[in-house]
Amino acid sequence: MIPGGDVLTVGVLLAAFGACALAVQSLAIRYGTITSSSAEALVVVLAVNVLVLVPAAFLFGSPAETLTRDAVAAFAAAGLVGTMVGRAFHYEGIKRIGSSRAEPIKASQPLHASLVAVVVLGEVVTTGHLVSMVAIVAGIAVITYEHGRTDGGGSAGYVGLAFPLAAAFFFGIEPTLAKIGFGEGTAVLTGLAVKTVSAGAAFLAYLWWTRGLPDLRTVDRRELPWLVAAGVANTLFLVGYYGALELEPVSLVVPLVQSSPLVVILLSVLFVSDDLELVTWRLAVGALVAVAGAVGVTLFG
Repeated sequence: MIPGGDVLTVGVLLAAFGACALAVQSLAIRYGTITSSSAEALVVVLAVNVLVLVPAAFLFGSPAETLTRDAVAAFAAAGLVGTMVGRAFHYEGIKRIGSSRAEPIKASQPLHASLVAVVVLGEVVTTGHLVSMVAIVAGIAVITYEHGRTDGGGSAGYVGLAFPLAAAFFFGIEPTLAKIGFGEGTAVLTGLAVKTVSAGAAFLAYLWWTRGLPDLRTVDRRELPWLVAAGVANTLFLVGYYGALELEPVSLVVPLVQSSPLVVILLSVLFVSDDLELVTWRLAVGALVAVAGAVGVTLFG
């Protein structure tokens, strides 16, 4: 129960909105990367982020007055770790195995964050924490089994599962960096603008150095609207998520956001009629167990 007795506070509603937006983004990425690459998807999504968040930061605040050197460093690092690297792995995972499988595996983010805290900070694992971690592993094991059963198995199919796992690890590091930035008194939109611009610049530099900048004119015209929609959904998620963190404790916001895999499966069942997002009862059970574990890790952390 939230202090004061109100359950549906603004922060709770923002977190729930963020989970729904995240689910919509995952499905949009799936349909926008049938022939397009995950790198092209990330460029489009980052472009939408920048075009919306940077003007909004200046329109609703004064970035120059609230940014400090430490805040810029923290948000830039958060952008590199989560917005660039984490999203790159996540989008590739969605392209390879589908959003209904990638999203619950990515939701193991609290497990990775907890393991890092145990190794680096020496934090103690409680019984509730341990049970929740086992639930995450069990849920991912069910999803892995079901993916192999419905996708024909083989090493090539299982390699795709590594991408959302890697995404979960990097997404697990990002909140700590963002928290440092917000601790400097930086406004939400300003922090998001710095995070997004740093990630976009670094990713474009990486592409230019390794393979050349992508030509978005070659993206399939049927897929481009899906990628733009993913960018809009991701921007709405960021605003909802960080707005909720500003109003409510992390232990309340994160479990709500981790419910996004269940929203993905619900949307897939209701609106997706092809085999791009084949949802079975085993997959639904695995996702539910993994999400329950992610919520437990957060609550017992």
